[in-house]
Amino acid sequence: MEEKTIVCISCYYKGYDFMDEMKKFGNKIILVTSEGLKEKNWPWHAIDEVFYMSELRPSVWNMEHLVQGFSHLMKTRKVDAVVALDDYDVEKAALIRETFRIPGMGQTTHRYFRDKLAMRQKAKDSGISVPEFTAVFNNDEVNSFVEKVPAPWVLKPRSEASASGIKKFSSKDELWNELDALGEERHLFLLESFKPGDVYHVDSLTFNKEIVFTSASKYLAPPMEVSHEGGVFRSKTLGRYSDEFKALDEVNAKVLSSFGLLNGATHTEFIRGKADGKWYFLETSSRVGGAHIPDLVEASSNINIWREWAKIEDALLRGKTYQASKPTGYYSGLIIALIKDKDPDYSAFESEEAVKYLPIDFHVGIVYKSTDPDIIQERLDSAAEKIQTEMLNILPPKSKLTS
Repeated sequence: MEEKTIVCISCYYKGYDFMDEMKKFGNKIILVTSEGLKEKNWPWHAIDEVFYMSELRPSVWNMEHLVQGFSHLMKTRKVDAVVALDDYDVEKAALIRETFRIPGMGQTTHRYFRDKLAMRQKAKDSGISVPEFTAVFNNDEVNSFVEKVPAPWVLKPRSEASASGIKKFSSKDELWNELDALGEERHLFLLESFKPGDVYHVDSLTFNKEIVFTSASKYLAPPMEVSHEGGVFRSKTLGRYSDEFKALDEVNAKVLSSFGLLNGATHTEFIRGKADGKWYFLETSSRVGGAHIPDLVEASSNINIWREWAKIEDALLRGKTYQASKPTGYYSGLIIALIKDKDPDYSAFESEEAVKYLPIDFHVGIVYKSTDPDIIQERLDSAAEKIQTEMLNILPPKSKLTS
């Protein structure tokens, strides 16, 4: 079996299972990561070489240096694939692929998975419902939008991973003060109507344009509220035969095919409008969901998205076919919260449904699994109550959330 060389790019500590699985197939793994992550518990047994990039600011590298470094690396190594392990790395990987003509997603497609303005426009053009939105390049366009669309409105960064940097406005003056304050950065934002409703996420795997696995879940506290107000992050999977699952499965497939996704893992979010019950597309990304969502998905389906994604990449490199395993039909729930102690005492949370405690410093993190969705809901509610009354540590919002 011929050894293939895969370069994994990550400015966060993630993708352990992906690299471990890739190694099992006899591939050579090169990791390019941020200098500050040297001490992390990377799968060193699976990594053949590592290169470190200095950060200009969190998760931002000098792209020129990245290209120069890559050019040096290419002199003596033939690179077969470049994989972005985090949202912030999708652009870096697309630039490298385009510059060195390496197969995979290029810069045109990557925009639909990274730039919220591009993805909304593309979704709208493809007949997918999105909250009303506008670019903020032009003053007259902004004014006509706020005349036409009732407040509140949200101003969102076009390409920040997760819910950081989102601001909500209910008056025109407040909005204009913010736009003026943004100055030269203004074009990096978009404005949209705030739609109250429940937020859902769909995590899927695609091989040769065909969606081969889908998991759909509902956030019990929207990520935006969590990052802004501190508190408890919760999500639970939906039954595969429920109406919600079917509706999400359908709209997710429409999004991915319109956006031109060929292969890999995706994490896509939708909101169900409180006022009209309609499904609105919020955003998508061509990577595995963050916040330990893969643990939630694995508990219900027995499918490890990171490892399956590695199998897809390996199949593509070797011209093989890929067959996803049949998912199991459990229900699962996830709860994560920031707490005062470095290592939580989980004894109070023990139950037969608690299948995994997540090892994150200063956080409590639990994955539940059951054949009964009501039990999952009960476990998530009682755990949230316990955490909120006894353990919670609310920090002021950071300017950026690790997604």
